[in-house]
Amino acid sequence: MVSTEKRLLNLPMLVHREGWKFVAIFLSVTLFLSLLFPPLLWPGVLLTAWCAWFFRDPSRVTPLDPKLVVSPADGRVVAVGPRRPPPELGLGEDPLPCVGIFMNVFDVHVNRTPVAGRVLARVYHPGKFLNASFDKASDENERLSWLIETPQGARVGLVQIAGLIARRIVPLAEPGALLEAGDRIGIIRFGSRCDVYLPSGTTPLVLPGQRTIAGETILAELGALRPVRQGRVT
Repeated sequence: MVSTEKRLLNLPMLVHREGWKFVAIFLSVTLFLSLLFPPLLWPGVLLTAWCAWFFRDPSRVTPLDPKLVVSPADGRVVAVGPRRPPPELGLGEDPLPCVGIFMNVFDVHVNRTPVAGRVLARVYHPGKFLNASFDKASDENERLSWLIETPQGARVGLVQIAGLIARRIVPLAEPGALLEAGDRIGIIRFGSRCDVYLPSGTTPLVLPGQRTIAGETILAELGALRPVRQGRVT
């Protein structure tokens, strides 16, 4: 049973706390400029509203199944296939099944943990700010890498990658933390990417071009080796 405290912590928030200072800045600049030139009021109000909307933090319904890997991000799947994990994850040099999800400036940017487990590592890696939809952004861009171990011993890597516009990755959990699938783990400001590295022998269940919902869309089932999925645009 979920405790009252847990329920309160998971109540839907209109704007994530990381966004309030930006909303305040947008609003202050709007008021100041409107005093100098009143026609700027409404464009400023629209930009302030967009800023608040960008930092929205809706609640999600996450399936409670320890074998399932859920999406860490709202966005579009841009890559599915084997990829060598970043060295800081300590997952070896052999390619692992990987799902890359690109978030544009219109997507929710609060990221969630893909599995339940303990945070074994959280490593920041400086880098470039290339377009996050490109595969090379996974290797060359600024990133924050998370290694999570499930109660069953499976290790899943999550890499938050800054993009062309995104310049700041804010972690919301500490190394050693025990998390449930779908818990908020970090936020990336203004357009970015998340890569999920799955254990060997796990087949991704999503396809390139598919839209994902953080905490809800199922990316894979741990330990389930299946034929590679095929799809079509309808």
